[in-house]
Amino acid sequence: MEVRFEERADALVVAVAGSIDALNAEDLEQAIEAKIAVGSVRIIADLSGVTFVSSTGLRALLVAVKRSRTEGGDFRIAAASGSVQQVLELSGFTSILKTFETVEQAVASFAE
Repeated sequence: MEVRFEERADALVVAVAGSIDALNAEDLEQAIEAKIAVGSVRIIADLSGVTFVSSTGLRALLVAVKRSRTEGGDFRIAAASGSVQQVLELSGFTSILKTFETVEQAVASFAE
């Protein structure tokens, strides 16, 4: 798994590539937590490069959602591939957070 951070407008984009699973979900969780700790609370997870997400990966994303909201921000998902989007839907994630087809749409949603 690779993780890159990019500031865009008033949000932090977390671009993830590869699988999010038991081997690396904690690393992702800690990386996002470190950004929240320094004030980046409007977060977009760009999942365009994610090929697989396990239940442990979902848990890491859920922790990020809760933590960003606790700090007065929000967490959004963008550009999930078909199979990853299906996992998000089946697990109920799409009922607790906003998902967008593109990163640009997710970034713009914070301005609304």
